[in-house]
Amino acid sequence: MGLGSQPSSVTRATKWLGFVTAVWVQSISGNNYTFSNYSDALKTLMNLTQLELNNLSVAKDIGKAFGLLAGFASDKLPTWAILLIGSLEGLIGYGTQWLVVSERINPLSYWQMCIFLCMGGNSSTWMNTAILVTCIRNFRKNRGPVAGILKGYVGLSTAIFTVICSALFNDDPARFLLMLSVTPLAVCIAAMIFLREIPPSDSASEDQEESSYFWLFNGVAFVVAIYLLSYQFIPNPSKLFSQIFASILLALLASPLSIPVYSLISGWSSSEQGSDPETRVTEPLLKPETTAEEPVKEAVVVEKRKPVIGEEHTIWEALQCLDFWIMFVSFLCGVGTGLAVMNNMGQIGLALGYADVSIFVSLTSIWGFFGRIISGMVSEHFIRKAGTPRPLWNAASQILMAVGYVLMAIAMPGSLYIGSVVVGICYGIRLAITVPTASELFGLKYYGLIYNILILNLPLGSFLFSGLLAGILYDMEATPMAGGGNTCVGGHCYRMVFVVMAVACIVGFGLDILLSIRTKNLYAKIQASKRSKRGAVLK
Repeated sequence: MGLGSQPSSVTRATKWLGFVTAVWVQSISGNNYTFSNYSDALKTLMNLTQLELNNLSVAKDIGKAFGLLAGFASDKLPTWAILLIGSLEGLIGYGTQWLVVSERINPLSYWQMCIFLCMGGNSSTWMNTAILVTCIRNFRKNRGPVAGILKGYVGLSTAIFTVICSALFNDDPARFLLMLSVTPLAVCIAAMIFLREIPPSDSASEDQEESSYFWLFNGVAFVVAIYLLSYQFIPNPSKLFSQIFASILLALLASPLSIPVYSLISGWSSSEQGSDPETRVTEPLLKPETTAEEPVKEAVVVEKRKPVIGEEHTIWEALQCLDFWIMFVSFLCGVGTGLAVMNNMGQIGLALGYADVSIFVSLTSIWGFFGRIISGMVSEHFIRKAGTPRPLWNAASQILMAVGYVLMAIAMPGSLYIGSVVVGICYGIRLAITVPTASELFGLKYYGLIYNILILNLPLGSFLFSGLLAGILYDMEATPMAGGGNTCVGGHCYRMVFVVMAVACIVGFGLDILLSIRTKNLYAKIQASKRSKRGAVLK
């Protein structure tokens, strides 16, 4: 079926069914963030020191650095193949850890465990790449909502896994690892069947239909998030209550299936009545993107000019572009500092006198979800309404994050609560905004690899801000203990860490403002194309 042909109701319903399975995959692809749920078991069975355990966690994060392999594969392999590779790699990585923790095999050597944790961490990059690349190509006119919804469910996945494990397995770490190894494979099989690249909408009526459906997806996501948050406030839930709670959670995750069913039924109804030819708009949403297609393809070949922002870029062309590196460094300033807080939340809480830091972990996670999903919809709305450059929202998150770090550096009573919420929101915004921005600036042809190059900031930022900055400055403030190691109690322990990270966020703010200025004309063109299409359907 060509891009200009009328997609059948079955095709549209299949596209939405594929998106539902994509949401499910993202709901279980945050397994990389669940290490704390079984780390104690590994530490005990392998007789590890805390430093050795931390290095196992680093090995898990290093797996994300190999996401470049998934990026290369996304331009060569179909969606189902990428999902299959990721799910099988996770089965091997987490399955081997399950064999060790369940004591079905003797503990492996330390370096062998590092390899299997690295495989587990890398498996999610294959699944995320397949999902994001395919869905953004299928819904390229609603990239903000797509990125916000999918990244939002990644933020909820840790809570989803934890609740289900608590209900079914009584928080048993061995069974939890078995769930981590088997569940992604089962869910990915469903996505392999239904998720594929389908020509995007080419009519104003379909564009409006997509927008309304994404609002429904957002509504379900909000209900799931609030539902999961409510579980945190239930003291000592019984086994029966947890099972009922988990069953309702699964029903909520399945509820978006009503959207493709409705799309199919409404498509049949409209086909019987006949479609209005005046609602067909054959011009693309973003004219700069068409420079990689028919209208300008011959000119590009003849003139051999470099692409401009908004046109399709090869990897080498993107790496030669100043805007790419502005985005890369600003992304590092945001996610790198955010990861440092999340990785050190336990020590930060103890230094400030909190014996239990689980509430701060929950606050960062749940508000990170809200940051992701709200920023996707809001940024898309303001592009349509005022042509507001999407990087401007990243700039706002950077300055807000800097304020949060200043509050935590002051160490006022309650500042850690405020800081946890602020960091969660801003970290979520950075992830949700950068994903569609990269596709708008550099095109969709090589988006899988470009996305994974940007994601290198996760292990890089973790190493720079968490491993080096937080570790070195904390040790400078800490007091040596008689039995070895050191400890630090008081607001001064992480004060310099927060000050340096606040400065990094200010640098990121400046870079995002610069990128907003440099892309202002591009987003004005995007706004104009969206308005022309909306005008066509209103005639």
